[in-house]
Amino acid sequence: MGQPLLQWFLEPFNQKLLLGLISAFILGLVFGRMLRYRKEKRAKLLTRKGDEAFFKGIQYILSNDHDQAIEEFTKAVQVNSDTVETYVALGNLYRSRGDIDRAIRIRQNIILRANLNEQIKLRALFDLGLDYRKGGFLNRALESFSKVLQKKPDDLETLEEIEKINEELNDWGEAFSVRQKIARLTNSGHQNILAHHQTELGKAHQEKGELAKAKACFKKAISIHEKCIDAYLHLGDLYFSKQEYKNAMATWKKVANVDPQFTFLAFRRLEGAYGKMQNLQPVEEFLKECAQLHSDAFTHMALARYLYNEQDYEGALRELGSALELDPGFWEARKYVGEILLERDMKEKALSAYGELIPHLNVPYLKFQCANCGFKPAELQWQCPQCKKWDTIDFVDSRNLDTTSPQELPAGEEESLLQSPEEEA
Repeated sequence: MGQPLLQWFLEPFNQKLLLGLISAFILGLVFGRMLRYRKEKRAKLLTRKGDEAFFKGIQYILSNDHDQAIEEFTKAVQVNSDTVETYVALGNLYRSRGDIDRAIRIRQNIILRANLNEQIKLRALFDLGLDYRKGGFLNRALESFSKVLQKKPDDLETLEEIEKINEELNDWGEAFSVRQKIARLTNSGHQNILAHHQTELGKAHQEKGELAKAKACFKKAISIHEKCIDAYLHLGDLYFSKQEYKNAMATWKKVANVDPQFTFLAFRRLEGAYGKMQNLQPVEEFLKECAQLHSDAFTHMALARYLYNEQDYEGALRELGSALELDPGFWEARKYVGEILLERDMKEKALSAYGELIPHLNVPYLKFQCANCGFKPAELQWQCPQCKKWDTIDFVDSRNLDTTSPQELPAGEEESLLQSPEEEA
């Protein structure tokens, strides 16, 4: 067999054929290496361009130029569509400027990726819930957050989002249950929030005419947090609606003992009692007791209104004088003095009273501000409309404030625009 093979190699044609095959093989190796090198070089160049676009996007976020940031991140994903972090940033940017449909599509695409890290998928589900909530799709948002809880039942961030949605849906029973779980996980006091949830649940029952359930909720709120003023006020309202006036007075009186600065809220309710109660003696006793225990301008003003209703005009003017001694800037009291004097045909004194009133016009006596976010509502609210925190709105001394109108709610609270899924994991 060796002899024929040798003869085959000795043939000139066969030698040329063999040489051609070897040359082709060598050229193939060389061209293959060249092509692979060019591809690697191109890939490195594209990666570098993608990285440059990504970091430029971050810089634009930091400079608050969201449109340019979106443009750069879009370039980055066009170069490398496998980078989840870039899609996360794009989704957050679209949500921040209100382009909810695009944000939702991006989250859905991330979730549908094969072999996606479980933690990244859960973060994408959470972000999808935020997108739905921002777009007003509250039930879909609840569904997304619930899927996260199935895998991470103790995730505080998700529980807090679910609680907020339940509050927005006025599902106070569910909000109460979620807050109970948050309280257990954090092992810290949440009594005031739990009490507010029970109070809101009681209000819902009261509107439906379910007075027994409402009463139970108000009492439960007080047992949870004895300083829940709103629960006392509405429990008193419930008693009053049932003509249980003594119980109503006793309940409202507790406001003065628990937190005297909120007694004026009970006083306002008393004015509605004058035409309905045949015996106003409990009202008078309540007001005089408050005046003795807590000598403030509001208490004297309330007592003045009561005495005026009883046609004791001199007594009313005397109480108004006491209110103005405590706070000369109480323009509502000055206005009331003028009204009484005019009605009593004491025009010169009324003119003098109104003359003293003029410098205090356009300065609301009652001004409120949230201690957490600075929001200034027109009236007292137990939950801040802006930051959604409970019991953060308090009185502000009107003498230290300007006369600008209450601040409006912003278009929306901007979330973090760039979150790394790996960091969340």
